[in-house]
Amino acid sequence: MRRILCVGALTMDTIFRLDRLPDGPGKVIPLDAVEVAEGMAAAQAASIVRLGGKAALWASAGNDATGDRLVQQISGEGVDCSRVRRVAGSRSGFSSIFMDRSGSTMIVPRYDPTLMAPPEAAPDLRGIDAVMTDVRWPGAAALALGAAKAAGVPGILDADMAARDVLDGLLPLATHVVASESAAKLVTGADTAEQAAGWLAVSHGGFVAVTAGADGCWWSEGDGIRHSPAPKIEAIDTLAAGDVFHAGFAVGLLEGWPMRNVIAFASAAAAIKCTRFGGRLGAPSRAEVEAFLVKAR
Repeated sequence: MRRILCVGALTMDTIFRLDRLPDGPGKVIPLDAVEVAEGMAAAQAASIVRLGGKAALWASAGNDATGDRLVQQISGEGVDCSRVRRVAGSRSGFSSIFMDRSGSTMIVPRYDPTLMAPPEAAPDLRGIDAVMTDVRWPGAAALALGAAKAAGVPGILDADMAARDVLDGLLPLATHVVASESAAKLVTGADTAEQAAGWLAVSHGGFVAVTAGADGCWWSEGDGIRHSPAPKIEAIDTLAAGDVFHAGFAVGLLEGWPMRNVIAFASAAAAIKCTRFGGRLGAPSRAEVEAFLVKAR
């Protein structure tokens, strides 16, 4: 079984599900609430394990009680957290997330700036078959993608919304770019996800995909752009859906599937997650995704 190193964000999220998002000050009683260790890279790593892969995490946490809980929760999912950097004197990342019945969110994160300081050296990639980075820890992402290129293993970039200079710096380092529609449009100036995928494919040269939620995914193959529609579901929580998609993508890529199968698997995993409240806790198992795909045929 191949192993993927996920690089980037690790936070303690408190998610409140509300009837509707507040439109002013006051006290709001939630329909449901959960506290969960996630962040993009951490959610990807945990989801990879659920989907039948092996994952390690390179992220930063404070040397505090919250950091202990973060590592404990993600390790409890079967993720190797031996590379998690504990920063003395720093407060671990955390956020409050408010979500209405349709899954629309208001997110208030807090990262201690010392947590995002660039690491001193690239990660040790012995025993690692692919690297997947988010954009929340750019210095580490650049080192990890560079190390992946030197080692001759795939370097996957989760190109979500970030400062333009961060995206411009990381895109050329990746062998595979899976971008959100908003980030792809920011980088290319395109009007549509399909157009952004085409422009990214020309400028990047490697594999490119652009995810657009319910509108599906556009991805490059040969000289063309292909489209895979999103499964039809009733979404109640889209939080971490992109992370689950990236996890499914990485698992399928390393197992050598045809790209249409990789995208279908990732899309199905993300769709199932969207039907479940709780952020990454809604990530499905591999058996659940396979059953979903059989039923959808």
